[in-house]
Amino acid sequence: MRRFGRTLVTAALAVTLVGGTAGWASGDSQAAVTGPPPGTDAWRADTVSGRSLPDPASTAPREVAAFFAGLDEAARHRLLRSHPLVVGNLEGAPLPLRYEANRIAVTATGEARYASLAAPGRQILAFDPRGRGQVVEVFGDLEHAEHVSVIVPGSDNDAAGYDSRRKPATGPAGMARSLRAATGADTASGSGSGPGSGPGTGSGGSTAVVAWIGYTTPVGVGLDAADGRLARAGATRLARFTAGLDAVGAPDPVLFCHSYGSVVCGLAARHTDAADIVAFGSPGMRADTAAALRTGARVWAARGPSDWIADVPNVEFAGIGHGVDPTSAAFGARRVPAADVEGHTGYFAPGTQSLAAFAAIAKGEVR
Repeated sequence: MRRFGRTLVTAALAVTLVGGTAGWASGDSQAAVTGPPPGTDAWRADTVSGRSLPDPASTAPREVAAFFAGLDEAARHRLLRSHPLVVGNLEGAPLPLRYEANRIAVTATGEARYASLAAPGRQILAFDPRGRGQVVEVFGDLEHAEHVSVIVPGSDNDAAGYDSRRKPATGPAGMARSLRAATGADTASGSGSGPGSGPGTGSGGSTAVVAWIGYTTPVGVGLDAADGRLARAGATRLARFTAGLDAVGAPDPVLFCHSYGSVVCGLAARHTDAADIVAFGSPGMRADTAAALRTGARVWAARGPSDWIADVPNVEFAGIGHGVDPTSAAFGARRVPAADVEGHTGYFAPGTQSLAAFAAIAKGEVR
C-alpha cells in the first residue's frame, strides 16, 4: 500500500513537471491535427488524363512517387497550382514541387505570421495552417544529400511561432542550422536557413537537416505533456514522413528527438527506417529499454547537468509519464557526452561536446 501511494505521488509530479522547451508554464489541452490537409476533397474529385489522383490519406508514399514519375511537367504544375496544400504535404511527391506548392499555399493564407515562410530560398517541405499550424523546412540539398537528419522538437513549437526570434541554436530551425554547420556545411553560401538562402554547396553540402514540426505539440506543462496522446498522433505522422523520404530516394535518416519529441520518436521507432535515434533532454520514450523500441536504429541519449528534465519522475502510471530515463544504464542507449550543455535547450550550442557528437552521428562517422 505504501508503494502504491508513492506511485500515485510520482504520477502527480509527472503531470506537474513533464514538458518541453517552455519551462514551468501551465499547459492547455490541444486537439491533435491529423489526417490529410485542407483541399483533399477537391483533390480526390480531380483527375489527370482520366486517372484518379493518389489519396493523401491512404496511398503509400512510394505509390505517390510512382504516380508523379509518370506525369509530364505540365501535368505536375497544373496539380500544384490547383491543389497547393495537398501537393505541398503529399509524402512521396517530388521535393521541388512541394517547395513550390508550399510557397503558394503560405502566400495564399494572407497571414502575416506565416509570410516569412514564403521568402525566396526557403525550402518548406510541408505547411498545414490548421490549428496552431505545422511546418517542415529543409536546410541543405535534400535531393542529393548523402546524409539526412531530422530534428523532432518538443512542446511549444508550431508554424505560428516558427520564425519568432529565439536564442541562437535553439528551436527546431536553430538546432537544424547549428547541426548542419557543425557537419561542415557552408551555411554562409546558403542552406535554406532563412530568407534569401538556397541549397548549400560547401564541404558539408552532402548533409541535409530537416526541422520537422509535423505534429501538434503540447503547450507548456500540463496533462498533454505528461501523457502520450499527442505523441501517438505525432508518431503516425513521423513514420509517414520518413516513408516519404525513402520514397524520394533520401538515405535513412538520423532522428534527433528533443524533450517531448523523444516520446514521439520512441513510439514511432519501430515504424521508421531511421539509421540512428538520438534522444536528448528526454522525459522518457515510453519503453523500458532501447531494445524494447524494436528498431534497427542505434539509440543514443544525452542529458546536460543543468537540464531541468532531470527533475521529472521517470514513471509511467495510468498513461501518465513516459517511463525509464533514456540516459540510465538500465535503458541501454549509447551515451552522448553533454557535460558542458547548459539548460534544457543548449545541446546544439556551438563548441559543446554534444553538438560535436551529434555532427559525427549525423555524418555517419560513429560506428
